[in-house]
Amino acid sequence: MHVVFGANGRAGGETARALIERGEAVRVVLRRKEQGETWTALGAEVAVAHMEDADAMADALNGASAAFLVNPPPVSGDPYARTEELGAALADAARRARLPKAVVLSSIGAQHASGTGVIATLNRFEALLDGVAPTTTFLRSGYFVETWGEVAETVMSESVLPSFLEPSQKIPMVSTIDVGRAAATLLCEEWTGKRVVELAGPEDWSAGDVAAAFAEVLGRPVVPVPVPPERRAALLAEAGVPAEVASALLGMYEAIANGLFMHQDGYEHRRGTISLATAIERIVATLEPAGH
Repeated sequence: MHVVFGANGRAGGETARALIERGEAVRVVLRRKEQGETWTALGAEVAVAHMEDADAMADALNGASAAFLVNPPPVSGDPYARTEELGAALADAARRARLPKAVVLSSIGAQHASGTGVIATLNRFEALLDGVAPTTTFLRSGYFVETWGEVAETVMSESVLPSFLEPSQKIPMVSTIDVGRAAATLLCEEWTGKRVVELAGPEDWSAGDVAAAFAEVLGRPVVPVPVPPERRAALLAEAGVPAEVASALLGMYEAIANGLFMHQDGYEHRRGTISLATAIERIVATLEPAGH
């Protein structure tokens, strides 16, 4: 039985679907029972647990052969304090359930304990979960291509791609489809001990490449428009992002600009197969009116 946390999120959902497609037994862990109807229809078991509740998470992990563990993206409060709380509770639950194997979602750049904004929470998350299972992989993912979905409506209506990334800087990016497939593969592989696997797409991409992919999908030019650093905090505030979360996110983009979001030597590197155009096409398809 593979237990998947974060199944209603991007990476967790793709991991659960990839496991189901492989014919594996899957139990998804959700915050509310009513979120489980889709997963029940797909043949998965559903467990309900808040990630602050170590007892409920231990129950959800009971009998698991392996589990996919995540630190949910911050939405409010202090992201670093929340990581301490959730990471400690999840580690306690995994140990109590005697979890034999874990794949922990992390990020490229998580080798740095500071100076990387929100990515630094994953450095701490890795430390908190180190050793919770005899067999543990830290899956350090590239920048999710699907994150660009947050500005896709602007792209489609105005033919410009607002970006906090410098348009020509290529960085490791990856579709969450590939993240899910890689996580499912790691959960099913036979191995022992601890390892770190870095995952990126077929090649590294820039914001300019993303704009070109939108242009290809939409059939018209799309221009990448970098947002000046002095404007970014105000934009996030306008979007309703709380100040502490915004600060952590802006720290990540500063780290990317400073070259800290890079592969680390000495670890296993894997690449997915989903092209940038394929991932962008899926984003656009979710926003276009039915029958368009």
